[in-house]
Amino acid sequence: MRSCNQTLTRTDPTLADDFRTTQVGERYAQALFDLALETGRLDAVRADLKSLKAAWIDSADLRRLATSPVIAAEDQQKGLVAIAAKAKFDATTRNFLGLLGQNGRASDLAAVIAGFDALYSKHAGVVAAEVVSTQELTAVQLKTITTALTTALGKNPEITTRIDPSILGGLKVKVGSTLFDASLKTKLDQMKFALKRA
Repeated sequence: MRSCNQTLTRTDPTLADDFRTTQVGERYAQALFDLALETGRLDAVRADLKSLKAAWIDSADLRRLATSPVIAAEDQQKGLVAIAAKAKFDATTRNFLGLLGQNGRASDLAAVIAGFDALYSKHAGVVAAEVVSTQELTAVQLKTITTALTTALGKNPEITTRIDPSILGGLKVKVGSTLFDASLKTKLDQMKFALKRA
């Protein structure tokens, strides 16, 4: 079991929903997961997809390459394979990205990554948690959150953090499909609703 890993910090709240699974994304993710598991490349593919996820968040050019309807599938394929080669991704990942582009499914890349993450977490018994705050968490704050989550879940969580100034203060913690919302924005909205009802 892994200990807490802060894998990435996202600062653009509009990207928060990019990594949701879709039916197509789940099918491709399952195929990639099965192949990686069968060939013993599961950890290498997972590491590649983590890097690709970080690149997706950081690079508007990558998002545009994958999602633009103006870019031909052949060019998307070439672009994805070139990125994989430059990043020295495992051959399984490189070939998969080429296939995704060739099939005109590059726009489903974020959904594939989300689907793969879910399959890996289930397979490895990893509990993934996302912590949203208004500013970057200090090491002490992250350790406190990790300890609380470990106690509550009975497992060591793998934590990703995201910065979202729109929550005004406090935290949001998402574990699986459960959201613990202790943000100032939500508390203010609740007070506003209560005052309207009074």
